[in-house]
Amino acid sequence: MTAWVLSTLSAVLVVAALLLLVPVLVLALQVVCAVAGHRRAEAPASGVRPRLAVLVPAHNEAAGIAAALATMTAQLQPGDRLLVVADNCSDDTARVAAVAGAEVAERHDLQRRGKGYALDHGVRCLEADAPEVVIVIDADCDVGSGALDRLARECALHARPIQALYLMRSPAGAGLKTRIAELAWTVKNHVRPLGFAWLGLPCQLMGTGMAFPWRLVREAPLASGHIVEDMQLGIDLAAAGASPRFCPEAQVFSRFPSDHGALATQRTRWEHGHLSVIASHAPRLLWRALAQWRPALLAMVMDLCVPPLAALVLLIVAACLVGAALALAGGSTQPLVLAGLGLALLTASVLLAWGRFGRHIVSLGELLGAPLYALGKIAIYAKLLTGKQIEWVRTKRDDKRK
Repeated sequence: MTAWVLSTLSAVLVVAALLLLVPVLVLALQVVCAVAGHRRAEAPASGVRPRLAVLVPAHNEAAGIAAALATMTAQLQPGDRLLVVADNCSDDTARVAAVAGAEVAERHDLQRRGKGYALDHGVRCLEADAPEVVIVIDADCDVGSGALDRLARECALHARPIQALYLMRSPAGAGLKTRIAELAWTVKNHVRPLGFAWLGLPCQLMGTGMAFPWRLVREAPLASGHIVEDMQLGIDLAAAGASPRFCPEAQVFSRFPSDHGALATQRTRWEHGHLSVIASHAPRLLWRALAQWRPALLAMVMDLCVPPLAALVLLIVAACLVGAALALAGGSTQPLVLAGLGLALLTASVLLAWGRFGRHIVSLGELLGAPLYALGKIAIYAKLLTGKQIEWVRTKRDDKRK
């Protein structure tokens, strides 16, 4: 291999390693700040309690929606509304929701499918008797005690979207892969936004446990079939000057499906959607945030650019291997040093996050097997090249709530 080729490869790999260091540094900052602010005293709910409407999009959720609605109705006050949009349902979702005490709006449109269209339909149904705050809760989610009150008050106080802490739990007897997925979810939805919140920075929307002022949600571009419509909506709102605020005191819970096929479908949708949003939006939004110097939007872009944890691990490890091969071939050692630094920082960040937030999910010995979990997801990322998932697909639920 000629000196020119080695020099060119070295330069390219240095740039690649530096680009990979950016999301690693963002993740490390979020983890450190989350740990620093973890024991901060919880402030009481503040602000005036506004009139709210809970909007529940539902597609074939008859098996579990009654239990989910029960956790919502217990927190409603006189004047509040609970609206279920039974979207393209072929089961008894509408009837079960009505029996559980919810208002029900049925929607049938096989050409415009997806949660975003259901949300838009629900907002139009609320217009005749509009609330002050709309809270979106998925039909398979349990709402933690006091969460609706907290979200509504915070939303009215700050006049911007408020995102609850949304956690996914493993079903009873779940295997290591599912529990590693739960840990990765905890890092993404709890640790990272908590760290940014400690710095006074915004968070991404997570799809459920989202509260919006009526004036914002009424005009928001909800009608979309995007496979990660929540992330898309959060970016749109942030670009318009209304970046979401994290509220970890309000909590919403769901469960990973026990069916391995359903779990694979769910992961593919989330990760393909996230990576496609990075590719399609990050460069433009980064330029806009820097050109107009909008720190909140810049923070959202930096957070967006942190890929799924397994993907980040695979990219860093690949950079280390390529850097080592280049060094052995007589090229520069800089790519290997930079990639090695990234791997060390990423490992330390995951261990720190696990030590404070994930000990109850997996043991340290089990955590050491996480690289095998990342390797198992190569097939998901390969589909980005051969058959990227571009349409919304409902995740198959378990028949019983556990």
